[in-house]
Amino acid sequence: MPILLEPTVAVHRSFLEAWDELGADEERWMGGRGLIEEWTREELEDPGEFARLIESIAAEARPETELPPDLVHQTVLWFVEGDQWLGRLAIRHHLTPPLLELGGHIGYVVRPSARGRGYATQMLTQSLPVAARLGIDPALLTCDTDNEPSRKVIEAAGGELEDERHGKLRFWVPTHVH
Repeated sequence: MPILLEPTVAVHRSFLEAWDELGADEERWMGGRGLIEEWTREELEDPGEFARLIESIAAEARPETELPPDLVHQTVLWFVEGDQWLGRLAIRHHLTPPLLELGGHIGYVVRPSARGRGYATQMLTQSLPVAARLGIDPALLTCDTDNEPSRKVIEAAGGELEDERHGKLRFWVPTHVH
């Protein structure tokens, strides 16, 4: 059964395959463009560079890591089954005004070949206790108004629609079981 975990070098090959599946339109979700550094798909072929990516991702979550003023610390988790990279989820530790309008606390992507299996719902559900430990309750999630699959994922996790802004639906999802 797939689990959400800290990034690991064990899924190196599968991560690159997923990047190829996502293509240029969605490659930003792969994490090659982190908050601190940026990598190309070709650079991440190198196992040493891939290990540096994983360290950079870990650094993004640490409060002592200095970030540009317009960015926030985030915890990035990968959804993995064995050595297969299935998806990525990021929990932003706090919201800037733009994130409050459009981005929210949690964003996720499932690789195209793994879509339609309920993985996004599993990822989001597994991430809620992590968000709670970060002091986030409830979590803001957003999706495009025409993204019915994502809307269903958010609602399945208990998301309550607040409103629509700038073509995005804004939901609040409880992270603690009350």
